[in-house]
Amino acid sequence: MKNLKDLVRPNVWNLKPYSSARDEFHGEASVFIDANENPFNTPYNRYPDPMQWELKKRIGELRGTTPDTIFIGNGSDEAIDLLIRAFCELATDNVLSIDPSYGMYEVSANVNHVGFRKVRLQSDFSLDPDTLLAQIDAQTKLIFLCSPNNPTANTLKREDIYRVLNGFEGIVVIDEAYIDFSSSPSFVPELAQHPNLVVLQTLSKAWGAAGIRLGMAFASPEIISLLNKIKYPYNVNQLTQEKALEILNREADMKEQLRNILAERSLLETTLPQVACVKELYPSDANFMLVRVEDANATYEYLVRQGIIVRNRNNVTLCEGCLRITIGTPEENTVLLKALNDMSL
Repeated sequence: MKNLKDLVRPNVWNLKPYSSARDEFHGEASVFIDANENPFNTPYNRYPDPMQWELKKRIGELRGTTPDTIFIGNGSDEAIDLLIRAFCELATDNVLSIDPSYGMYEVSANVNHVGFRKVRLQSDFSLDPDTLLAQIDAQTKLIFLCSPNNPTANTLKREDIYRVLNGFEGIVVIDEAYIDFSSSPSFVPELAQHPNLVVLQTLSKAWGAAGIRLGMAFASPEIISLLNKIKYPYNVNQLTQEKALEILNREADMKEQLRNILAERSLLETTLPQVACVKELYPSDANFMLVRVEDANATYEYLVRQGIIVRNRNNVTLCEGCLRITIGTPEENTVLLKALNDMSL
């Protein structure tokens, strides 16, 4: 890895961050008249903890790391945007990702007027790390790898990710939004061995909390301090922090839901190939499946008419003829299977 200072935008490195009232005082007091808050309507009259320390402590306990290695944002999308803003000079630098993959990497790069390069996956959706590394130039600052990947549902080979981590002098971001559904371990425990590593996770998937919009980035304390420097002062509101803590303290509930989802995924892996219109079912390490069907557009429209909404990925690279189907409840999956079987009659 290059020296971190050489990777970060100079104006960001030299930036003096905004200091809020809640940043400047730490401790206990009985009278708070420092932040121009309304003294009534406790507790929501008060600004939330700008660094979310209680929440970070709980996340650290669950993920085996320390609070200073955790950034919390308004969904993982905030962390994606901040990483690009921290490391990439407008109209000069570029970021690299795989294709197909999560679309917000490209959108965030475009919003920030940063170059975006896509490296096509192989036909089995695996990564060729040497092809990826060959696309790097002096202006490449970030590489985004989604694993398990969306929409292909596969986990990238660990040795291929190591090849990228060890072969790139910039920042490698591994998006683990679906890691809880995979048998592969997270890269979070390896942060100390890879100073250029950033790992993204979320409460939106296995924790069933997409509605509260809470994402996490795990990295070295030095990288986390950069993200904290440029984030909005109170980027995660009090209600979200409270709900996230409540959810994280019900780990047993999450694990039970996870077992149910994995059981339903196994059931669909057995039953979907028996449906006449299904031509191929790709292996899944996520809470969704990529399914190649006889006519993706017609099947999608048919399911819409039945009140069943899946994702049509027919126009996505390597996904021609494919639908992406999220694992639902047993009842929802039964309705889906019946509709597909009825269509095939």
